[in-house]
Parts: sequence; C-alpha cells; structure tokens
Amino acid sequence: MQYDRADKTITTERLKLRMFEKKDAETVQKLCNNYNIYKNTLFIPYPYTIEHALTWMQNHREHFDADKGYEFAITDKATGEIFGAISLTHDHRYHNGELGYWIGEAFWGKGYATEAAKALVQFAFLEKNFHKVYARHFGSNPASGRVIEKTGMTREGHLRDHVMKDDRYEDLYYYGILQKEI
Repeated sequence: MQYDRADKTITTERLKLRMFEKKDAETVQKLCNNYNIYKNTLFIPYPYTIEHALTWMQNHREHFDADKGYEFAITDKATGEIFGAISLTHDHRYHNGELGYWIGEAFWGKGYATEAAKALVQFAFLEKNFHKVYARHFGSNPASGRVIEKTGMTREGHLRDHVMKDDRYEDLYYYGILQKEI
C-alpha cells in the first residue's frame, strides 16, 4: 500500500483508490442500479439514479479534508476503470472507524474488495493512527464476511434480526482488528 497525501490516493498491486469526481456519477449509477448490490447493503437505494450518485459524492472531499471519513473509488491502476467504492469512517473520540465497501457485480470474485480493504486497513493504522477498524455484513451475504476476514479482522459479534431490509430482518455480523494486531 502506497499513500499519496497530495493526490489523496492509495495504490496497491492492481488498484488505485482515489477520490470520486463528478464525472464518475454515471458509472456509479450504472454499477449501483443493481438489485444484488442493493440487497447486500444497508443504505444504497434501488432503483439508483444519477441524483443518488451526485448526492452521495457531494461531501466526500469535505469529509476527507476534515478527517471525518474517507470515501474512495476502487479503480483499475492501469486503465482507471471503476470497480466499486470503499470507505472508512473516523470516530475521533474512540480512534476507530468502520470499513464499508461495494463492488459492481461484473467485478465480483476477482479479489478487488479484499485488496482494497486490506489497503484501507493499513491506511487507517499507518496514516491515521487508528486504534481499531471494524466492519459488519448481513448474514445473507457471507461473501462479504470472507472479504472482512481476509483483512485480518476477527468476528466479534452476531446480532440476530438486527436491521430490516425489504420487510425482513437481517442478522449482522461484526468484525474488528486492533492496530497492535497488524
């Protein structure tokens, strides 16, 4: 993982994590306007419009500059193609943050989420000096749990029927990793 403070980018073996730009809204809309993305995430609406994408992106840079959170486009290092998004909140009181991500369905199973998640965990600990990073996933999305485990996180809890999605309850699985564990 290589972090460029000036460009606000993180580079890995295959990926470049960068800030979203207004011109990315159409691609984000196309990737997120997918029922399989919607059903595996808590906050992404469906159908997903260009307005949703623009609204979602509008405060990313401000949040980054204020150290409130870091939202990155997951892109191909060579071509710049957008595969998805990854984010990290920043709770200054507890020196921790939540990792979240989504990957366009056409790019599932290629290891992009894992590679980006590992890089963002390193960013949290090495660049932002977090004490802890945590993540959660729906019980109905075990693939996301495998991504989280590959970052080195340990399952810390299982909250049964904790949230409602489409008139049905979903279990949430929580994971965490401490800075001293990397």
